[in-house]
Amino acid sequence: MSTQQEKPSSVYASDHNPATIRTHQWRTAANSAAYLLPHLKPDMTILDVGCGPGTITVDLARHVPDGYVIGIDYADKPLAPARALAEEKKITNVTFTVGDVLYLDAYADDSFDVVHAHQVLQHVPDPVRALRQMRRVVKPGGIVACRETASMLWYPRLEGLSAWHDIYQKVARGMGGNPDPGSYLHAWAQAAGFARTGITCSAGTWCFSEPAEREWWSNIWSERVLAPSYVENAVVKGGHCSKEDLERIAEAWQEWAKSKDGWFTITHGEIICRK
Repeated sequence: MSTQQEKPSSVYASDHNPATIRTHQWRTAANSAAYLLPHLKPDMTILDVGCGPGTITVDLARHVPDGYVIGIDYADKPLAPARALAEEKKITNVTFTVGDVLYLDAYADDSFDVVHAHQVLQHVPDPVRALRQMRRVVKPGGIVACRETASMLWYPRLEGLSAWHDIYQKVARGMGGNPDPGSYLHAWAQAAGFARTGITCSAGTWCFSEPAEREWWSNIWSERVLAPSYVENAVVKGGHCSKEDLERIAEAWQEWAKSKDGWFTITHGEIICRK
């Protein structure tokens, strides 16, 4: 017998703890979806999968004032701040609802001009299935746009941050995710049915190096690695480290922030796929 609960679903190693929500609220269309913006037209309909607290989603709605945007997330928790943001900004052509990219049954074939996902496929146990679903609900000639982490680089090369990155990878894989897939998004897209000639690849970056940026990024990660949900996944379920290891990693983040030469960059792979 098969039930909805037994189906594979999206996973998220950090859960939606307050530090993670703050990380996602920093994201905007400008710093996280700039590759998509030139393709938008005022009357487009957009499905934003894995929308989180909605900062990118609300920005996308501003770019399609005569269209509308639906933001979905597999968890309900981040949708309250998403709705509050839309109300605060007086953006009325956007709605938010619970939904999993692996099961877009609520939406008919050929429903949207654009389907967008930012750092979502890395948390999905079957990213090709997810892309097939996204392709199904986009209109002929429409766009499926995805952006995913490809690599992380930092200086100084502190041992604690190397340990953090190793645990980050192990936790994500242990939960069924695919960490840092940005360099091969286009391969997944082809497996999902997109022609290689219809896929445009690009890359984007985030860089944290100024004192305020280092302070913010280090504080976020110091908190995230000690969040109860992360401790549960890293220590209790995964057995990848001890609670003391995570405490030392949190201290390493603070040490990194204090270095005047501190630098942290995340590179992202980006794809625009034409149906």
